[in-house]
Amino acid sequence: MFLGLDVGSTASKCVIVDEDGHIIAKGMYPSGAGTAGPQTCVDEALAACGGGASLADIRFSCATGYGRKLSDWTNIQISELSCHARGAVELFDGVRTVIDIGGQDAKVLSIGKDGTLENFAMNDKCAAGTGRFLDVMASVFGCDVSELSAYDERSTQIASISSTCTVFAESEVISKLASGEDICNIAAGVHQSVVDRTYGLAQRVGVKLAVAMTGGVALNTSLRRRLEERIGLPVATSELAQYNGAYGAALLALERCEV
Repeated sequence: MFLGLDVGSTASKCVIVDEDGHIIAKGMYPSGAGTAGPQTCVDEALAACGGGASLADIRFSCATGYGRKLSDWTNIQISELSCHARGAVELFDGVRTVIDIGGQDAKVLSIGKDGTLENFAMNDKCAAGTGRFLDVMASVFGCDVSELSAYDERSTQIASISSTCTVFAESEVISKLASGEDICNIAAGVHQSVVDRTYGLAQRVGVKLAVAMTGGVALNTSLRRRLEERIGLPVATSELAQYNGAYGAALLALERCEV
């Protein structure tokens, strides 16, 4: 068995594959670097293997993500860009552009015809346009972040969110709510703000078919629909979108072990 661990800033994901690269177990925990999250998701994945599996049964392992260097028990640590590219190539046929929006960063990867990473653009200096931005806005609305999509679906127009800074945008949203603006229209504006920022990243690397979206935000169907409208192309996703980095890490562990 080969293990991939993606230690993000807000969540930890683990994927275990067999010698053919097929996923046999996975685990996720909503805590990232500096917490018990990484070990917890690994334990969850091992338990899902059945038969009392342990780390001793793992032939080779790879850590990636924000906290990869803290997981020094793994055999190798590889950049999240390489791991996300590798996972996406396996999940999406003919993928050439990968849009990944995580808890604290957003990135757009350009994949070559041979499946290798050609170029990328990344927003990792500000929470705007990330999952954290959506978490903050959901908190202002008094709802769970998973409910934002449903609010957007009921919108009749897009309320303009002019601030690109999360702190200022939060104040802007509070002001709009206080003035009686429809919460559904504000949710649409919040999504559009993320989409516009992501589109800016995509323009820096160029968008080519096929386009795929990974990361937790990919599960937000309304935001993904608005992204499709903005770039003018279909955007595929997968039920494994949140596990993409860990999956890529597991595949690279398998491949590096065979070298």
